[in-house]
Amino acid sequence: MPLHLRPPRPDDEAALRRLHDELAADGFTFLLADGTWDEVLAQVRRESAGTDLPPGRVRADFLVAEVDGEPVGRVSIRYALNDYLREVGGHVGYGVAPAHRRRGYATEMLRQSVALLADAGVDRVLVTCDEDNAGSAAVIEACGGVLEDVRAVEGEAPKRRYWIDARAAVA
Repeated sequence: MPLHLRPPRPDDEAALRRLHDELAADGFTFLLADGTWDEVLAQVRRESAGTDLPPGRVRADFLVAEVDGEPVGRVSIRYALNDYLREVGGHVGYGVAPAHRRRGYATEMLRQSVALLADAGVDRVLVTCDEDNAGSAAVIEACGGVLEDVRAVEGEAPKRRYWIDARAAVA
């Protein structure tokens, strides 16, 4: 099960739009930009470079999680926290397609994301999940997450907020 993270490619459109539709049923937004596929890829490149960001956005990598050539999920790795991310979103967001859950992919995706953040100089990684998402809480805890608190945020489900010591996690 070698899982690796990579940027989306031009030939990913059909598979990633299908994953987007599957995860939308869970209330999860897989693709973070609208428009033609070229526009989506251009937005991914801008966010990765940290250029021409819309208000409220920070530099971030959108990476496809792939196993044996098949996209199984995605991660968003954010290199800084704004007020919203500090309360709700954290440094890492991830989602695994329903057909690929319970195989350890989410844990490996988060582990690799924490390593990338550590390489970028982020020592403490904030990862959040909905209070009632036991599966995601288990993933975060398996990656070294220590629960700080649960916060109620207006317009959002209460969030469990975990911190991961990135240096210890990759040692």
